[in-house]
Amino acid sequence: MTTQLKALADWVDQVANMTQPDRIVWCDGSGEEYSALVNEMLDTGDLIELNQATHPECYLHRSDPNDVARVEHLTFVCTANEQDAGPNNHWMAPSEAHAKMDALFDGCMKGRTLYVIPYCMGPIDSPLSRLGVEITDSAYVVANMRKMTRMGAPALERIEQEGRFVRGLHSTGELDPDRRFIMHFPEELQIQSYGSGYGGNALLGKKCHALRIASHQARSEGWLAEHMLIVGIESPAGETRYIAAAFPSACGKTNLAMLIPPKPYLEAGWKVHTVGDDICWLHPGEDGRLYAINPEAGFFGVAPGTSESTNPTALRMLDHEAIFTNVAVTDTNEPWWEGLDQRIPVRDWQGRPYDPAHGAAAHPNSRFTVSIKNCPSYSDQAENARGVPIDAIVFGGRRATLAPLVLEARDWEHGTFLGAAMASETTAAATGKVGVVRRDPMAMKPFAGYHFGDYWAHWLNVGAKLRHPPKIFQVNWFRRGPEGEFLWPGFGENLRVLEWILKRSAADGESATGAVDTPVGLLPEPGAVNLEGLSEQPDMETLLTIKADEWSQELSAFEDYLTDFEPRVPQALKALLARMREQL
Repeated sequence: MTTQLKALADWVDQVANMTQPDRIVWCDGSGEEYSALVNEMLDTGDLIELNQATHPECYLHRSDPNDVARVEHLTFVCTANEQDAGPNNHWMAPSEAHAKMDALFDGCMKGRTLYVIPYCMGPIDSPLSRLGVEITDSAYVVANMRKMTRMGAPALERIEQEGRFVRGLHSTGELDPDRRFIMHFPEELQIQSYGSGYGGNALLGKKCHALRIASHQARSEGWLAEHMLIVGIESPAGETRYIAAAFPSACGKTNLAMLIPPKPYLEAGWKVHTVGDDICWLHPGEDGRLYAINPEAGFFGVAPGTSESTNPTALRMLDHEAIFTNVAVTDTNEPWWEGLDQRIPVRDWQGRPYDPAHGAAAHPNSRFTVSIKNCPSYSDQAENARGVPIDAIVFGGRRATLAPLVLEARDWEHGTFLGAAMASETTAAATGKVGVVRRDPMAMKPFAGYHFGDYWAHWLNVGAKLRHPPKIFQVNWFRRGPEGEFLWPGFGENLRVLEWILKRSAADGESATGAVDTPVGLLPEPGAVNLEGLSEQPDMETLLTIKADEWSQELSAFEDYLTDFEPRVPQALKALLARMREQL
């Protein structure tokens, strides 16, 4: 396979002349191609075959111990004007970045294969989808991109028709942390990544394209590229309504996207339909509503904590046709991670005999890659070219105190404020300390491809053009009691909160009931969240408590945070902050 598109052919030739590979392979996305790649990686040791009786077509990849997570401090947005990248991004001048990367890429593929991966982010026939081509020297990246995107011949055909695509160049290099950079050139629709084989740094269709570059595209084209799951909730009456929800990595997004209703809800006929677990592109429709597509075609999920009790749906899709990265293995050569079950692994994520003295058996950010069609709750609406209509947008994070179980914004402007003010305790998905509370607006801190002040203004602009905007909510499944215990049972029981959210989002007048007003937003009135069938009644009074002194401190902290983004902070957000402080 090759191409008739001169711009693409010339670019591949240019990269090949610079990187000097032994051979060039144009990827067609076929099953035969994937099987050949897997066999090559089994021969080289890049993949390890797992127990094929229990886990057919499942394989393990062990990455370099210094290459296990996103490296935000080495990720740059390279715009002509430094202010356009914003304080939320590391910036480098495009000329400097290109010179640095050209030196790294010079001759880096000698002895290697250069793979050309044409891909489509979103349904192949959707006008809401966008196109890209990744050049890489990693067969592991090719195999993962096949699961994560619509990759191969159909994507190339559309690229040749449209002639416009995001260019991504990746090399694992020497896996040297001192020679590792991820550069984004949004004004050029280009990504360059060197020195890492880790998912978010190497699968350039994922965070790099689908969020950092796409958020820049979305701003210029009038839509939103967001770090959100998409889930359909079907009521016993047979009506399915869709929620988009933003959570920082490893805060339960995949669990919520595949939620299994609790027993009383299952018996009543509630169903959950998974459209996506990580990224959501929101486009205004002609009817004044927001429509969402999942640009991805697979899951790149965090393994630790995934179990029969937390996410049985995920487990059922991980026993076939999955690639695992940095998990442990059992004596029966099956994948294992903390929280899975009571078995003791025999080898840890680095391939060493398991020894608790070495730390966790599976890396805290170990992953699985699997096609979304493996998911038992998969919805064919994921291929809907028009997208699905969004009834509610939900923001959430880990907060031990302060944030109530659920809070409703009064309007789109207030919802944008709640999203912008989000803070969450950090997890293992990014390098750095775990458990530190940091600001993470819209769960986009590592992913917004331009200045946060402009990003918030764009949110306000999109909302102002919607005749029927979705309602916006904030949730916190992680509030703790005085002994450090979680106050809300979480997991499938979260559907009880989603039911209230959908009632509040209904257009038939229900939104007039079921809530009480507070200075920071609307809370469920007593009894509005259905607790029927819970074995233990949660402390709803504490879960829905708003403490004025804590919120005043929070608003002061957010006000301080906003100063970093002046003079581009929208006046509407500052006015809302002042009004909330006065009401408190």
